[in-house]
Amino acid sequence: MGPLARIRAIAAAAMFLTAVAVAGTYLLLPSPSLDRGRSASVLVLASDGSILRGFLTGDGKWRLPVEPDKVDPLYRRMLIAAEDRRFASHIGFDPIAGLRAAGQFGTSGHVVSGASTLTMQVARLLERHPRSLTAKIGEIADALALERRLSKANVLGLYLTLAPFGGNLEGVRAASLAYFGKEPRHLTEAEAALLVVLPQSPVGPVPGQKM
Repeated sequence: MGPLARIRAIAAAAMFLTAVAVAGTYLLLPSPSLDRGRSASVLVLASDGSILRGFLTGDGKWRLPVEPDKVDPLYRRMLIAAEDRRFASHIGFDPIAGLRAAGQFGTSGHVVSGASTLTMQVARLLERHPRSLTAKIGEIADALALERRLSKANVLGLYLTLAPFGGNLEGVRAASLAYFGKEPRHLTEAEAALLVVLPQSPVGPVPGQKM
């Protein structure tokens, strides 16, 4: 490692540790409001449980809450493997991933991998903030507060409800119904893989999407 890369690595690590330390001072602050995760589209159901009609939320979204155990286990495994391998064990922030990302940034000068946990993504989805170092510190603090308040299943349920899937689709249930015409309880491997990657680069409005 050359002198410049070493300086970058040290600076990145120092920035990372400062962010963690500052975020720690927010531990006693309340967690972000869960209101957005509770705002759901209203569905009119037939006697057999099939959907006859749906209505957008007040903010113009197709958003359907879903419990993790109502989503195909294959999708859940693929999601955690891709987004947050230590989801079950961390407290909202993954210091191992954070140090790795800081070191990679320091040696390369650009972002190679992110360090956002699923809980941090939930915090960002609950309360939108501009991308900045200050916002990232607040996001870490919010994630720690969420984990202090909610179970892992509740955190995952919020992600499954709020993740963006293109256009005005939010949540894996709304996406599965719109793209595949079925509930997300049983997905093929290809369907599960698509639903894992879409929130990272959501497409535009879905032609003819409806509930």
